[in-house]
Amino acid sequence: QVQLVESGGGLVQPGGSLRLSCAASGRSFGYGLLAWFRQATGKEREFVAAVRWSGGSTYYADSVKGRFTISKDNAKNTAWLQMDSLKPEDTGVYYCADRTVYSSDYSSADVYNFWGRGTQVTVSS
Repeated sequence: QVQLVESGGGLVQPGGSLRLSCAASGRSFGYGLLAWFRQATGKEREFVAAVRWSGGSTYYADSVKGRFTISKDNAKNTAWLQMDSLKPEDTGVYYCADRTVYSSDYSSADVYNFWGRGTQVTVSS
């Protein structure tokens, strides 16, 4: 059973930066996917970014491409989401999600087996 714990959320002004962390315990294999999703109030959960544990290929939603960077450290079973040039529309609860085997449908929340409880990100002046 993989357990995920997010941290690093907070309040930031537009144009600012935040770095989210996702610690994955109970993970003893170096493959599969780790992704970040977000959910704004009154909206559906949406894909933000994903990284393959093996090889490190990364995938991004068009809305964050060039501003967000996903990374991971297999030895620490930890992943990060560096968020730069933040906009008010980036506000929401950010969740990390894990899948134990690779799927080409990485942007679908349905393929992920494990989820964290989320961390709030608020972008406001």
